[in-house]
Amino acid sequence: MKRMDRRGFLQAGAALSITSLSGVRGFSWWRAPDLVLRRAHVFDGTGAPGIEADVAVVGDRILAIGRVPERGAIEIDLAGQALAPGFIDIHTHADRPLLDVPRAENRVLQGITLEVGGQCGSSPGPYSEDMAQEAQDRYRKVYGVEVDLRELGGFFRALEEIPPSVNAASFVGHGTIRSLVVGNEDRPATTEELARMRGLVAQALAQGAVGFSSGLEYTPSGFASKEELVELAQALRGTGYPYASHMRNEDDGVLGAVEEALHVGRVAGVPIQISHLKAQGERNWWKVPVILELIEEARETGVDVHFDRYPYVAYSTGLSNLFPSRSRAGGTDAFLGRLRDPQERPALEAYCRAKIAQLGSWDSVQITSTRSSGNAWIRGRRLGEAARERGEDPFELTLRLLLEEGGSVGMIGFGMSEENTARILSHPLGMICSDGSVYAPSASGSPHPRSYGTFPRVLGYYVREKKVMSLETAIHKMTGLPAKKIRLSDRGVIRPGAYADLVAFDPDTVRDEATFTDPRQYPTGISTVVVNGVVTVREGAMTGELAGRPIRGGGS
Repeated sequence: MKRMDRRGFLQAGAALSITSLSGVRGFSWWRAPDLVLRRAHVFDGTGAPGIEADVAVVGDRILAIGRVPERGAIEIDLAGQALAPGFIDIHTHADRPLLDVPRAENRVLQGITLEVGGQCGSSPGPYSEDMAQEAQDRYRKVYGVEVDLRELGGFFRALEEIPPSVNAASFVGHGTIRSLVVGNEDRPATTEELARMRGLVAQALAQGAVGFSSGLEYTPSGFASKEELVELAQALRGTGYPYASHMRNEDDGVLGAVEEALHVGRVAGVPIQISHLKAQGERNWWKVPVILELIEEARETGVDVHFDRYPYVAYSTGLSNLFPSRSRAGGTDAFLGRLRDPQERPALEAYCRAKIAQLGSWDSVQITSTRSSGNAWIRGRRLGEAARERGEDPFELTLRLLLEEGGSVGMIGFGMSEENTARILSHPLGMICSDGSVYAPSASGSPHPRSYGTFPRVLGYYVREKKVMSLETAIHKMTGLPAKKIRLSDRGVIRPGAYADLVAFDPDTVRDEATFTDPRQYPTGISTVVVNGVVTVREGAMTGELAGRPIRGGGS
């Protein structure tokens, strides 16, 4: 790493020496620092090159950057290490799971300090009375706390009762709201239902949601027309918060799906975030440059559009996603009934086999999870390989797994190219996301490695080894850029007065260790993580502190 000479260091210290924070509530100019991080190469999250400096923290805020003569109650020497704002995972499914696994080791150990959940149309509220009661009974029994998920605001209150190791924000999910109001039926919403759904979006925004998401490859979100999406997205007008779309198609129909996402944002008059942008299947790889041109053209005409992507060539979803959304209408029991129906089966089999052909082969599918231990043997295995080993047709094996597991089977699909992945990650409008979740160390299954290695993989593989972008650019995509998208002015940056969410790592050694065959491996090269001023990871190990908070949007 290039170091600043002593004269430059002292000049930076003079320019950035301890600054009065009288305008920041709760600060005292005369208070000694609680924490001083010494001699770090500081990247402030704006995309600017790093400078060598100390960073002083008082309470949960950054007090100063530069030469800090005062000693802190805690002193950490970061010589030779980069110091960045804590990583913001702009698209994650680590929302309600944080209540189950609040230590969230696989998240905070990779430098994540803020999870932005409620994605792909699914959010931790508003729930139906039955679902809310089930959750309430669970958390009362496990933690002795009252959790009310009939509203999204209940999730934020639960985070205050069961504090996790990281902060959490949430979008409100279209699928969650449609399920509550319309159900799982494949039909248009009535005028009254549209009004009620829009009211629920507005209510969630008032309670702290930082956007509205759809999951158009899933039920029931996929049963909505673009007119319905426009109507509901209009609830975001005036807030500055985005509509995030898991698009209706990410393979053969991806160009039309991009156009639909842009249409919704343009007509509704709201910012857009295209979720985990990709083109699945080798026959669709040529479309990525075209997709990026469409997005750039929309941006040039005034549409506030960005996208996010994880640094892997495989996605993760449910095995049921190999079948058309219409077959999943009415819920799980109806779906399983159709799989058993000899009249329905030929069309469903043809669709599934065509989906596999688009991916490449049955070996492009890896099973990640099963509900029962009876099929634990296939977790982490490729579907084609497992079928050959058992002398079974791979479609028949797929069908049997879904029926035996009540439709609850997870999969990874290897469908994207390395060249396109690098192109998407490095694009100026792109952010880094994991699309992952929280897992307890004792959990079963073989999840996608993105839940353990996303951010160190970008830093180690795509920055240091592939050199597809600079270190300061990668950090900006993980911090300042996503913070700005969800209107957080005091996170995602290192400056006096900002919240002290920080991560220190060695740019020469940081790397992901999680693989598709052995995914439950924590990264290396990340030494320190600070959440709201509290040292949560030190010398690469958890300290036991749980200082995370709910991050509510401005509407609350």
